[in-house]
Amino acid sequence: MNDKKETPGSGNVNANGSANKNRRRGRGRPDPMRAFWEDTKKRFSLSEGSAPQQDVIAGITEGIFFRGANMWILMFATLVASLGLNVDSTAVIIGAMLISPLMGPIMGFGLSLGINDFELMKRSLKNFGFMVGTAIVTATLFFLLVPVSGAQSELLARTQPTIFDVLIALFGGAAGVVAYTRKDRTVTVISGVAIATALMPPLCTAGYGIATAQWQFFGGALYLFVINAIFIALSTYAVVRALKYSPKTQVERRTAKRVKRLMWTIIVVTVVPSIYIAFRLIDKGVFEANVERFVDAEFRFEKTGVLEKETLWSLGATGDPCSVTLMLYGEALPEATLENIRGKLGHYDLDGTHLVIKQAGGAAEVDFTPLQQGYAQVLAEKDRQIAELRRQAEHSPRVDSAGLRQTVDEFMAIVAGVERVSISEHTVWTADGQAADTVLVCIIKPLTQLAEDDMRRAEDWLRAKHKTDKVKIYVE
Repeated sequence: MNDKKETPGSGNVNANGSANKNRRRGRGRPDPMRAFWEDTKKRFSLSEGSAPQQDVIAGITEGIFFRGANMWILMFATLVASLGLNVDSTAVIIGAMLISPLMGPIMGFGLSLGINDFELMKRSLKNFGFMVGTAIVTATLFFLLVPVSGAQSELLARTQPTIFDVLIALFGGAAGVVAYTRKDRTVTVISGVAIATALMPPLCTAGYGIATAQWQFFGGALYLFVINAIFIALSTYAVVRALKYSPKTQVERRTAKRVKRLMWTIIVVTVVPSIYIAFRLIDKGVFEANVERFVDAEFRFEKTGVLEKETLWSLGATGDPCSVTLMLYGEALPEATLENIRGKLGHYDLDGTHLVIKQAGGAAEVDFTPLQQGYAQVLAEKDRQIAELRRQAEHSPRVDSAGLRQTVDEFMAIVAGVERVSISEHTVWTADGQAADTVLVCIIKPLTQLAEDDMRRAEDWLRAKHKTDKVKIYVE
């Protein structure tokens, strides 16, 4: 009988030891999800690479003042943007936005809200008002002195702000402020924000509205500028809060609530009209797309076509229906056909749309005066170009081109060992399209290599023969 003494619990030593070892190993192994989350937080952390708070505040504060060079740059940028709007040049407008120092007071106001610096807030608002006034006065004087043919597309684009402009200002301003708070400030980002948020063109368009007494231009453009300014300031405030900048002064909770309530009121009052305008523009775009489908599908006739189309979209609240006016050419369509076409408006979501058909011999006579005027302008331009070509031909220097065939025969007799030769006149043109000169060009293909004396003799003979010094000889 073999009795074995066992220490209490000795039978589980190996098992427990392995379990404890496994638990210790489990505690030492990194958690993949936790590691991924920590890495993600670092990637999106605004504190990574941020400049010291004092440097950022000092930089933004310095940019809010408008005096000296900043004032002249503002006026010059306004004039450049006004010129761009006048000639409808996007490139010129972009250049003006890059050089305009408009974001300083706006970012200063957002910063002052974020750090409770009410003295900085007052200075920012004062310089902001001065900046806006100077830009609008400069643009107004420009458009009063410079003739404008009419409202160009770039001008019209600054008069109907929508919710999309709100989002552009919000996200663009946030990108600019984040870039401004970095140690290595990204100039490319700040320049891109100046272009995206487009602060300068609306002020110039407001000046155009004053100069031409078109107050809808003034109101729409100024509203767009206010949207941009408010949401750039809001972005600055949000980034400053996210970076946890230390407030300059502590305010009571009641005052803080009042400020937040005021901010939200301003935001709602600013955003709601832009949402309404955005929906209006979307409805208008849908209406015009439906009209395109309707015209393309229903006006396919062998001997009749649509010469001109005019759409008028209006809100239902105004009481005026939307209308489509079509000018037809070719054989007149019978009234029964037109009524059948009108009955199909509902198939294209154009219920209630008033369709006006103008065709020769119909109820409404076609006025071809605008078309005739357009053709007259085209013909006048063609006549001008022909006259210019004739003038260039008459005044361009020419060599005597008579007897080129005889010249070739004589050349072959003078220069021996030539297989073939080509002699012709060539006109030399300048970069602006002007005929500057005429050169006599001689291309030789010799049987054997020509001697320098033969080349010189041939060149001298061509000069004397055609009485010109403009001779070029090339050997194949």
